[in-house]
Amino acid sequence: MIRLKSKDEIEQMRMASHIVADCHREIAKLIAPGVTTLEINDFVARHITKLGGKQFTKGYNGFPAETCASVNDVVAHGFPNRTPLKEGDIVKMDIVAEYDGWFGDSAWCYAVGHISDNARKLMEVTKECLYLGIEQAVPGNRLGDICHAVQAHAESSGFSVVRDLLAHGIGRSLHEDPNFEHVGQPGKGLRLKEGMVLTIEPMINEGTFHITIDEDEWTARTADGLLSAQYEHTVAITADGPLILTAQ
Repeated sequence: MIRLKSKDEIEQMRMASHIVADCHREIAKLIAPGVTTLEINDFVARHITKLGGKQFTKGYNGFPAETCASVNDVVAHGFPNRTPLKEGDIVKMDIVAEYDGWFGDSAWCYAVGHISDNARKLMEVTKECLYLGIEQAVPGNRLGDICHAVQAHAESSGFSVVRDLLAHGIGRSLHEDPNFEHVGQPGKGLRLKEGMVLTIEPMINEGTFHITIDEDEWTARTADGLLSAQYEHTVAITADGPLILTAQ
């Protein structure tokens, strides 16, 4: 069931989303060769608490940490660890915060030092895919319009769109209806309505869109071992256009 939010409820979602955005602003200052994703994770856990929020990810279906930290070929749901980041890595940090019963969710991709031209292009195209998708998040459009905008830009740039991990509605639960992949046809799918709040979160791969899951049953990797990038915002659909709640 789709849960439409009132203007007041969307305003109430801002605080959780602002906490997530502030975490990302601080992470951008921390990312460097030699830093570990566990150090970043522990900082985020403290920062969410400092800002009055609650972490949600640790313990969710057994997930062991406060953030998902996904390096290079890890597409999503990577475990933070003590391995130092190295020059040339790209790392995706996915953060969820709860505030007063409302959720905010955003992932961002960070370059570690100097990265390759192709890694830079992958990151740039993925971020462009995010904002092209967001542009389509207006009342009267369909879900396929968002997904097609993402898919068309990624594929025309020589990359692929992950199919097996889904975006979702969000509100008083982290995962609400609808669930959707970022591939589709314009004019097809669920009609978008004012009051919907969605995560738009394209995961774009350097090579194949196929993924594998590690034995930990969480860590998703590209099937060919090539790079993956992701950017995600929590977005409200309003009469005045898309409202990015997790804007940095």
